[in-house]
Amino acid sequence: MRIGERARVTIPKEIRNRFGLGPETEVEFSVVDGSIVLKKAPKKLDLRKWKGRCKDSFAELGYTSVDRFIDDLRGR
Repeated sequence: MRIGERARVTIPKEIRNRFGLGPETEVEFSVVDGSIVLKKAPKKLDLRKWKGRCKDSFAELGYTSVDRFIDDLRGR
């Protein structure tokens, strides 16, 4: 395999299938022990969709905020 004119490389289909690499998959490059390593980037968790989801549960436990719950959990 060679690096193309635009410095691109094609990942073999067997490897793409095995590791779930498809179009728009984010990857990371690193150097490990003198070798170039390509790995799938961890998915970013969009916390915005979780905002406010625990409000009722915390209220049932008698907490007015997550901060108060965490303080109580830590014994403050």
